[in-house]
Amino acid sequence: MGSGDLPSLTHTTTIKPAPIKPNYSGLKGLTPGLFPWRDSTQGSFRTVTQSPRPDWHYGDGATEGAVDPSITPHVEIDPFAEGRPMSSNYALMVSAIVPRPIGLVSTLSRDGKPNLAPFSYFQVVDHNPPMFVVGFAGRAGASKDTLTNLEATGECTINLVSEHMVEAANACSIDAPFGVSEWDICGLKQAASAVVRPARVQESVFSIEGKLVKIVDYDRKSVGSPGRLGIIEGVRFWVREDAIDAQRKNVDLDVLRPVGQLGGISYSRTTETFELPRTNWATASETKELKESLGQKQ
Repeated sequence: MGSGDLPSLTHTTTIKPAPIKPNYSGLKGLTPGLFPWRDSTQGSFRTVTQSPRPDWHYGDGATEGAVDPSITPHVEIDPFAEGRPMSSNYALMVSAIVPRPIGLVSTLSRDGKPNLAPFSYFQVVDHNPPMFVVGFAGRAGASKDTLTNLEATGECTINLVSEHMVEAANACSIDAPFGVSEWDICGLKQAASAVVRPARVQESVFSIEGKLVKIVDYDRKSVGSPGRLGIIEGVRFWVREDAIDAQRKNVDLDVLRPVGQLGGISYSRTTETFELPRTNWATASETKELKESLGQKQ
């Protein structure tokens, strides 16, 4: 569980103290007159469509809906600009890099106290071996309990958040005082893990038992406690029986019904997907359209 090394950043601008992360506790929703939740518990609710341009050819570029950059230019933003608070970078990034999967991370303290917290700074990064990352954002106060527990015990479970449990997962983000269990706050049930001590979430369609590989410390200046990255190896998977195929390799999206984190207090659900076939160079390089795109002749 040692620290990893990252290249030093060249920016050395001193950042004025400011909130690291916006406080959303006072937000009750930004859109008036919201439609009721569309129930999706019976049968398939997902529409599968063609891609935006089924007739797209090599060299065509973006679709007709793309904005002309000569008419609508981009704005340059220096994340380290003098006087720019880190909370502005946070809001910018979480509203632009969307949707993000939500990992509900279960850990135990050294003396066995459970903790449960949602993370959208979470992602799979490899499958051989199964590797995942959880980002612990810099904060003005002490480190998150999840990070403290992960460093102390080296174990966790990562539980994917689906529609049927999103309110409970959201409740786990509350800043409960030490000793108050998020499990009691959210009402989710603990299920025994196979090779790690922290419980997995029974209601989660897909869960991962994980062991810490290392904690990476960012070599940079920061306000308050610096951000850190946990690299975790998956050592067991748990999939709800009705969500997995006979070969135990494909999860049914209509059963998983994942929820994605957007900016602020907004979330997304997967109600429409499209299919986009792929090819390889050996096949594509023989086509007229690719040769023309590369300036070649038949």
